[in-house]
Order: sequence, then C-alpha cells, then structure tokens
Amino acid sequence: MSIHLRRQWPIFLSLLVATIGFATPMGAFAQSPTPAYPLKPIKLIAPVAAGGGLDNIARAIAEKLARSIGQPVIVENIGGGGGAIASQAVAKAPADGYTLMVAYVGTHGTNPAVRKLPYDAIKDFTPIGMIGATPNVLVINPELPIKSLKEFIDYAKKNPSKLSYGSAGPGTLTHLGMEQIKLSADFFMVHVPYRGVGPAYTDLLAGQTQAMFPTLFAALPYINTNRVRGLAVTGAKRSAAAPNIPTFKELGYNGFDGQQWYGVVGPANLPPAIVTKLNTELNKVLALPEFSEKMTSEAMTLMPMTPPQFANYIKEDISRWAKVAKDRNIEID
Repeated sequence: MSIHLRRQWPIFLSLLVATIGFATPMGAFAQSPTPAYPLKPIKLIAPVAAGGGLDNIARAIAEKLARSIGQPVIVENIGGGGGAIASQAVAKAPADGYTLMVAYVGTHGTNPAVRKLPYDAIKDFTPIGMIGATPNVLVINPELPIKSLKEFIDYAKKNPSKLSYGSAGPGTLTHLGMEQIKLSADFFMVHVPYRGVGPAYTDLLAGQTQAMFPTLFAALPYINTNRVRGLAVTGAKRSAAAPNIPTFKELGYNGFDGQQWYGVVGPANLPPAIVTKLNTELNKVLALPEFSEKMTSEAMTLMPMTPPQFANYIKEDISRWAKVAKDRNIEID
C-alpha cells in the first residue's frame, strides 16, 4: 500500500463508520414495527352490578374476545348512578386501549338526554363498535278489553282517568318510550315510577297499573305465559323471538326505533390503530354462530358497525330522547 493511501485510510474508515452509524438507527427506526396490541390484560367495565342482562353480555363478549386477541379480558362491575359512576371512571382512564366499557342506552342514550352528568357521552368517549339491541314492547294487563295498539289508544283516549303505566324509574327507557307513545298518539296516562323493573312488573301483573314498556327480553316470560299481552315492538322489523307482535311502524307509527342497545366504547382519543383492531375483533365475535345463537335466545339482534357508524347511532339516540324529554318537559336533577 502506498504512503498516500495509508495516510488516507484512517479518514476513509472514519467516514465509513460515521455513515453506518448514522444510517443504521434511521433504517432501524423506519423498519421498527408498531408495538403489538394488546400486550397485557384488558379491563372491560360493566356499568351495573353483577348479574342481569348487561353483565351477562359483557361476560360473553369478554370470553370470546379474549380468545380472539390472545389476552385476558377481565369484566369489572361498577354500578351506581345509572351507569354514571362507571362512565366517569372510563372517561378519565388512559387512552391506551386497556380500559373499555359496555355502553348502553342508559349511559349513552336516555341519561344524557334528561340528566346533568359528570361526563359528556359524545366528547369523552371513543366509540368502538355496536354489539346489538333488543326491542322494547308495549305490554298491558290482559284483563283489559284490548287486543291491539289501536284499541289501546282508543281506550286511553276515552278513559283518561283509568289507565296508568309503570316504569323502572324517571328518565329510563321504560319511561321515555311510553312518553313517546303518548306524544305520538296524543293521549294521557299517569306515570308511576318504580325503583327498577321488578317492582313495576309486580304491580302490572296485579292490575295496579295497566301498561308498561319494557324490553322484549324481560317481557317474554310473561308474554309466553299470557300474564301480559304484547301489542307492538320497536325497531325496523318484527323480532324473531316474538314474530306475532307487530312493529309500531307496521301499525302506522314512525320513529319508534328506540331499543335497549349495547356497544363497546373506550376513553376519548384512543389511537386509530387500536380502535380498528378492537372493532375488527369485536365484529369477529358477533359473527361466531354460538355467540349469535346465545344472543338470539335473549331476543337480541346483533348489529355490527364501524366506529363512525356507532358514533352516529349514539348521537341519533341521544337526539331522539332529548326531543321526547323536551316535548314532555322531562328534566331530572
């Protein structure tokens, strides 16, 4: 090697090392994959006490979702405040995809329409996907001389002092749904609020009240044993669980699309990649035949949606009940 090349060699090596040192991290950064999600267990909040329909749905979703994504999905029950306590906790959780909630018509539909809440049902959450919904059904005590919705409305107009209806409490779907019927058909009935649907059923069966607007799932045992009579269901089409009961739409009453729905949400500003993955995995669960059969047996229609579709559904549901509340002067502190 010549003297000239030996003198230039250290300079060449320094430049080569510097170039490699600069290029390697940049290349590694460019090719570094996004960290896998999820890397640890996911907490799925059920905004009710353990037991009951929503809790059962949360646990069914958690079981199937855990198998699909390869991490445990742990259901945590946080009851109280009509779901407000759980909703507030989720809204304040880190937006990392490890705290989710089963939202429903109470937390993200009727309550925002009638109550001042410690959370914003739209701004404080990221909609991930819909699970499904069960329709509500107008039921009456079978001792009434009524066989149809038309006869019910005619009877109510002719006997304004003889009818009362029970609800699971002020501002619930059982309350607002019946007020929507009264508003649409222009008749009067006394509202008797109870602390839950159980006591409301007790008085309906005893004839202390004459009507109620519960979920079809809750009403089916009584309908099937002729202890109450179903007159009409909400939704776009008849329920497979009660095919003989017509929809309000069939009977000439539009806008009765309110249902007891359930979906999955997370805190606001969840990363789009996490939202997409969770939505994809949730919809895979809804497509499982065994899951579909289980939900159908509970009078639920599965309703897979994209996150934007679910976001629009929530907004429309809040608007629906806010209009009913405004028209009927319903506001609950």
